[in-house]
Amino acid sequence: MVIKVFLASSSGSTAIKKKQQDVVGFLEALKVDYTQLDIACNEENRMWMRENVPEEKKPANGIPLPPQIFNEESYCGDYETFFDAKEDNSVYSFLGLPPPPGSKEAEQADMAHIVENGTHTEETNAEGNLDDSTEVPVEERNGDAHGEQAADEEEREGGEEEEVAEDEATEGETAGDEAPAEEEEAEEEEEAAEETDEVTEDTAHAVDEEEQEEEDLQSEEEEEAEVQEEEEEDLEETQEEEAE
Repeated sequence: MVIKVFLASSSGSTAIKKKQQDVVGFLEALKVDYTQLDIACNEENRMWMRENVPEEKKPANGIPLPPQIFNEESYCGDYETFFDAKEDNSVYSFLGLPPPPGSKEAEQADMAHIVENGTHTEETNAEGNLDDSTEVPVEERNGDAHGEQAADEEEREGGEEEEVAEDEATEGETAGDEAPAEEEEAEEEEEAAEETDEVTEDTAHAVDEEEQEEEDLQSEEEEEAEVQEEEEEDLEETQEEEAE
């Protein structure tokens, strides 16, 4: 099975170039065998890609943008679905390839298999049956009535004396611990107030980052629209030349 990545080598869109580099770089890091097919310099590659991307995966204008990924003739997805698979550690499943032993995806598959089938281990004897033949001495099962009763009475008396001594010591310690406890509560309240201020600052910073990301996304969409217009113009010119 050969992974095919359809790219545009001469794309004027920075966003598309970045996405293509991301896909190719990640496949090379995983040592996955793949083939790059240029749609900018090869009209057959461009037409094959457009014809084999499923209709439900195409954008509103019907022209899919690179990168597009296939496993032989089977469609895997575009950059967005590839990125989601990368975030979920499921790239091999996305590509239709078995994960190599030792990879995170293989470990996740093993864990899922264990959870699905369950595990149950019990000690068995040589014949494979549950081993319940171990004998327990009579003294351990029934106990020595006379000896244990006397020992229990002595333990109860000693335990009562220890409890009285512990109660007296606890009362003395409680009186001395009340003041430090109040100081600790005051310190904890101050720390909680500082943490709240830090969280507020982090939240404001996160909002700024989200706004910046939205602006970058809008810029990328505008660039992609320009690339689509260029490709449509190229296609119209090609059709006009073929008509002439």
